[in-house]
Amino acid sequence: MPNHSCDLFVIGAGSGGVRAARMAAQRGARVVVAEAAALGGTCVNVGCIPKKLYSYAAHFADDFRDAAGFGWHAEQPRFDWAVLKANRAGEITRLNDVYQNLLVDAGVQIVTGWAQLQDPHTVQVQAAAGKESFRARHILVATGGRPSVPVFPGCEHVVSSDSMFDLDPFPQRLLVVGGGYIACEFASIFNGLGSRVTQLYRGAQVLRGFDDDVRSFIAHEVRKHGVDLRTGMDVKGIEKTGRGLNVTLTDGSCLVADTVLYATGRVPNVAGLGLEAVGVALGRHGAIVVDQGYQTSVPSVHALGDVTDRLQLTPVALGEAMVLVDRLFGNGQRKMGYDFVPTAVFTHPNVGTVGYGEAEARKVFGEVTVYRAEFKALKHTLSGSSERTLMKLVVDAATDRVVGLHMVGPDAGEVVQGFAVAMKAGATKAVFDSTIGIHPTAAEEFVTMREAVVV
Repeated sequence: MPNHSCDLFVIGAGSGGVRAARMAAQRGARVVVAEAAALGGTCVNVGCIPKKLYSYAAHFADDFRDAAGFGWHAEQPRFDWAVLKANRAGEITRLNDVYQNLLVDAGVQIVTGWAQLQDPHTVQVQAAAGKESFRARHILVATGGRPSVPVFPGCEHVVSSDSMFDLDPFPQRLLVVGGGYIACEFASIFNGLGSRVTQLYRGAQVLRGFDDDVRSFIAHEVRKHGVDLRTGMDVKGIEKTGRGLNVTLTDGSCLVADTVLYATGRVPNVAGLGLEAVGVALGRHGAIVVDQGYQTSVPSVHALGDVTDRLQLTPVALGEAMVLVDRLFGNGQRKMGYDFVPTAVFTHPNVGTVGYGEAEARKVFGEVTVYRAEFKALKHTLSGSSERTLMKLVVDAATDRVVGLHMVGPDAGEVVQGFAVAMKAGATKAVFDSTIGIHPTAAEEFVTMREAVVV
C-alpha cells in the first residue's frame, strides 16, 4: 500500500472542501482531496445549480401566459423534458471540469475513491486501483449531507431530491412530501413544468423557521399557481399498482402518483468515515461537533459545511472554509458571522429573507415595529396574473435598527442580497427612509414604507 504525506487532507470535494483545498494550496500547503463522486458536491450536481436551472425553465410557462397581456400572440410552446435534462447535464459536466481545473491549477492532488480515517493523522482511500494511505498534519471532513427518508410501508417506492433531475419518464402526477425549502421548490418547479403536483406537509404551515407572514403568504400564492398544498397531512403507506403509486394518507384518503418525492430533511453524511473509531464526537443526527474554529474533539481533525449541521447553505460552507484555512495556514484573524445570513427559496414566486422573523425578533429584542406592504407588481397590471408581492421590515424599537427584511415576489433573492449588506452594516429604519428608491421597481417599496403595522 503506497504511503503519502501532506499538510491537509480534505475528505469531500463539495463547495466547502474545494474552497479549503484551493486556498490552503495557494498558501503553500501540500493538499490532497478525496472524492468518491463528481466534483462540486451536492450544490453543483444535485442541488443549487440544477435546481435553479429547472426553476428558470418552469418560469417560462408563466412568461408565455403573461406575454398575451402585452400584445404577444403565438402558438403555445411545447415543453421537452429530454432537452432540459440533456442541457442541464452538459452544464454540470462543464462545472465538474471547472472544479477539477481550479484544484489542479492550485496544485491540489485529487484522489478518486472513498476515504476513511484510520487514526488522527492517517486516511485510507479505497480507489479503483486499490488502497492508498495518506499521512496528514490536518484532516478536514467536508462530506456534506444526504437526504433522509423515513421508514414506512412502501418507502422503497419513493425518490429523494437527488433523483429529481433525471426522472424518466416525466411525472405527470407528482406527490411531494415535506414542507421545507427543498420540498416547496420542487413542488413549484414541477408544477410550472406541467406536472399535476400535490404537496403534503404534516405541520400546520410550510417553511418552518421563516417569518409567519411569509409562510402564510407563499402558501396562498403557490396554491394560486396550481400546487395542491395540503397541510396537517402525511403518508400512511404506498403501494405500487398498474395505474401508478397508490398513496394512502393519514386521513384515510388515497391518491395516485407517478412519482413520490420525499423531501423531509437532510442529515450529515458521516457513515463509513471512521470518525467515531478515532474519537471524533458526533451530535444530533450524526453532526460532527466543532468549536468556533471548526476543530473537532480530535485536534488534528476539522469539519465544516453541512456535515456540521449548522446552516445548510453553500455560501456558509465557503465562508467557513476561508476561516479554517486562515487559522491553519494564515494569521487566524478571519472570523465567520452567522447573524444576518440572507437566503432565498426558489418557489413561484420566490422568497428572499435576511435577519429575524417577527415572532423571533420579539423574543430577542422585546419591542419591535413592523412595516408590511402587499401589492400587485406593475407587470401584472397587464399580464392578467393574480400573483401578488409581499414585503416586510422588522425594526428594533430601541435602536431603530432593521433586524428583519422579508420578501415574497419575483427575483426576491436578487433584491434581498443587496439589502443584506446594509443590514449587516447595521442600517436603521431612518437610513432606509432617507434612501431614494429606484422607480418603478418592486424593491423601492423597502425604502418607502412609512406606516407601521398596528398590533
